[in-house]
Amino acid sequence: MLDGNLSCHMIYQDDDCIAILDKYPIDNGHSLIITKKPYEKITDMDVDEVAKLFSKIPKIANAIIKATNADAFSIAQNNGKAAKQIIPHVHIHIIPRYNMTGTLWTKRKIMKDNELDIMAQKIKNCLE
Repeated sequence: MLDGNLSCHMIYQDDDCIAILDKYPIDNGHSLIITKKPYEKITDMDVDEVAKLFSKIPKIANAIIKATNADAFSIAQNNGKAAKQIIPHVHIHIIPRYNMTGTLWTKRKIMKDNELDIMAQKIKNCLE
């Protein structure tokens, strides 16, 4: 993905990170902000890099909420196998939450590429 070998549904990109839709979302609009530098854990990053990464959340989360009409959102960031970090590369989950579906953490959906394409475009259209 970062090296161009995997496809993704990108919603945001700058010099330091990309944001993509999660292919197996917990809920509609579930996205990942991923560092471009290859850090395994957030503790491998210096303080300024962590601050820069987390500073992207408001802009991206606001676009996701607008695009999905979500009622709220959750943020998750796992470090290490015991914390359920599946991909050994720093990333932040932004998970839209809906009053009608509640707050589940483990149930995942399987989305079709065309559904993800439509959602990605909606979110991009809401970025300010």
